[in-house]
Amino acid sequence: MGLLEELKELGVNVDEGLKRINGNEKLYTRLLGTFVKTIDANYVEQDFDTSDCTAAIEKTHAIKGTSGNLSITPIYEAYSKIVDLLRSGHPDEAKPLLEKVIPVQEQIVACIKKHMS
Repeated sequence: MGLLEELKELGVNVDEGLKRINGNEKLYTRLLGTFVKTIDANYVEQDFDTSDCTAAIEKTHAIKGTSGNLSITPIYEAYSKIVDLLRSGHPDEAKPLLEKVIPVQEQIVACIKKHMS
């Protein structure tokens, strides 16, 4: 099974992501590599500091944006909620969502890395 098929099974809306870039699979695949780099550069620790969420907001917003552009739906939806909760001063409500999405995120990243190595 190829990368795009596996991503579909993980809940990624590959068809929508491809539509955004005029069906260019090569570009989409390259952008998935950028997504992995964004995750690596902006990894949000599950035990982030709830008294100062500035770094967590910046990181979650970067991941939200990249995943949204590529229609990586499970990540985008979770990080959208997390960003909203952090910005509205509810970091304790954001933590369980982050804990829930991290395993999904790790599966998607592992799938991409497997096919790009």
